[in-house]
Amino acid sequence: MPLSRLNQEQFNAATAPFGHNLIIASAGTGKTSTIVARISHLLQNGVKPEEILLLTFTNKAANEMIERVARFFDNETVKKIESGTFHAVSYKLLKKIGKNIVLKQPRELKILLKAIHAKRRFTHIDSGVKPYQAQYLYDLFSLYQNSEIKLSFSEWLKKNESEHGVYFDIYEDILEEFKEEKKAFSYVDFNDLLIFFREELKKGDTGLFFKEILIDEYQDTNTLQGSLIKAFSSKSVFCVGDYDQSIYAFNGANIQIIGTFKDRYADANIFTLNKNYRSSQMILSLANRVIEKNPRLYPKELKVTREGKFDAPILLTYNELFEQYQGIAAKIQASTTAPHDIAVIFRNNSSADGIEASLRELGIKCKRKGSSSFFDSLEVKAILDLVSLFINPKDMMAFIHVFEYAKGVGAAFSKELFDALLQIGGGDIKEAFLKPKDIENPFKKKVKNTQLGLFDDIHDVGSVSRFYHLDFEEAFLSNPILKNSRINEEAAKFIYHFYKFLKESRMIKLPLSLCEHAINSSVFEEIANLLAKKRGTLKDGSVDKKLVDEAKERIMRKALLLRDLSKNYRDIPSFLNALTLGSNEMSEGEGINLLSIHASKGLEFKEVYIVDLMDGRFPNRKLMNMSGGSLEEERRLFYVAATRAKDKLFLSLAKYDKIKKTDYVPSQFLSEAGFITEG
Repeated sequence: MPLSRLNQEQFNAATAPFGHNLIIASAGTGKTSTIVARISHLLQNGVKPEEILLLTFTNKAANEMIERVARFFDNETVKKIESGTFHAVSYKLLKKIGKNIVLKQPRELKILLKAIHAKRRFTHIDSGVKPYQAQYLYDLFSLYQNSEIKLSFSEWLKKNESEHGVYFDIYEDILEEFKEEKKAFSYVDFNDLLIFFREELKKGDTGLFFKEILIDEYQDTNTLQGSLIKAFSSKSVFCVGDYDQSIYAFNGANIQIIGTFKDRYADANIFTLNKNYRSSQMILSLANRVIEKNPRLYPKELKVTREGKFDAPILLTYNELFEQYQGIAAKIQASTTAPHDIAVIFRNNSSADGIEASLRELGIKCKRKGSSSFFDSLEVKAILDLVSLFINPKDMMAFIHVFEYAKGVGAAFSKELFDALLQIGGGDIKEAFLKPKDIENPFKKKVKNTQLGLFDDIHDVGSVSRFYHLDFEEAFLSNPILKNSRINEEAAKFIYHFYKFLKESRMIKLPLSLCEHAINSSVFEEIANLLAKKRGTLKDGSVDKKLVDEAKERIMRKALLLRDLSKNYRDIPSFLNALTLGSNEMSEGEGINLLSIHASKGLEFKEVYIVDLMDGRFPNRKLMNMSGGSLEEERRLFYVAATRAKDKLFLSLAKYDKIKKTDYVPSQFLSEAGFITEG
């Protein structure tokens, strides 16, 4: 059984009495084994599997732990354990108690907020301060939700010394309309999931009960997640984390949650795992010399268990920035380590661009995670939006996202089209296209409220006869949506393409068939052509046909990859939900791992390169001055990056950037690590 394989520290933690237990698990000390052993201990001592809740920060971590438990218990027992990320568990349990919700990615809801924001004008206020754009307002509000549970948004902005006081009323009104629109369509984003679930738990009549809650990566919990844990009202929690690896302050992570554990719970038990099974002595010593400069929240002293001879960490110094990237690529080319066991870890996305280009120049395959995602590409999002509209004709966000590609139709007008189609279709846009009601003017006037930035906007009714020369089906030409005078000829063609997509997809049942239909549809062809042309347009405005053709090829390659992913699912809703909840954990390709520090968390590699260790880049002085940033956070980022290495660690820097004509000085972390002498 798992307990027999533990060292004494792990055993003491895994068999702790019920109550409030905090396990300080430093890098490479076997936290996963300890959590697996704890679950096994609970099961062996009569706790029912359905009374155990495991909360993690990635579904991959949850799956790995449950799979390891399954080696010792039957499948019927193990599958009753509730496990997953905070968001995945909240989504599943909200569904279980009968709540109707439609989960949307932040990128989708930003489009909705943009449409609402676009209806406001700020020009009547002369303050000298530019108002927040919709996307930034969304991100700022998300940070507020993650880090504050008592103050209103305006009070929080004021507390953080915002200069936007003259716009507070407008921001609050925009966000209130945003909230009402989401409510009308049952939309929730990741924050909403936790907030809604927390409020349901507070009511106390959900029928949900967990005898113990286990929380992995406890140091990364934010105030919102902390309030959700509290709402469960479980008398026993088993929290595993390491304050030295708290690196998500930018996302609201609150290091005080782990730091004040012993103060918040009178019965708190603190266990420390000190034996490192991952890194060599010299790598661990280097990481410890740097992290020890941070305040110590809990005492710990790591001990290395690995024996044998290992290379000392090496500092690579280059004269010029791009020369650094080429030099690292050359070292990787000469390395005998398997590509999948090599990682290049970066603090800034621009670093990854240079490394990727240099590796590909040498014909070395690589995959990148932690900056841009396959699922964030516009072509993939467009296909998924078409799929979403097929199964949920009330999906306003997917509609707005698709129709932003229509010429002359932005986010605000897309929303107006959607609202009009709801009227024409009796609440169903599929019916609006296939069986439209004859409505004289389905477009509503906006309500005037100058104080909140709302002004009158009158819509003229135009004649549908202006489209008679186009090759449209007669049934489509009778649709009242075409009466809006703002719909130009190109927009009408786009709407027609969408009409054909819906009409020709009515009998499709399988995700694979629907993906293929969406990819082959004329509406996606239109979107793909627009994206390819944009990507093939040079700075002087001219279009490079070769670049356009290459862009089309890449677009289709991604489309076909998405189609292949759909083969693993038997029904369309489960396909969409899986991608929505877990897409950020998926990665493409093979070869050398290019990882942001945040994406490297929880992983390990035989050979690791940490690049751009120059003051200003790492530590990143700009991000240090932003919300949640600090030198302590940057130091924790360095610690996480360094402790990904098992056998070999290379630290690199450049003295000069010839493009920006900038001289660099070495990062202070290099002097703290003992590589260089300051001054």
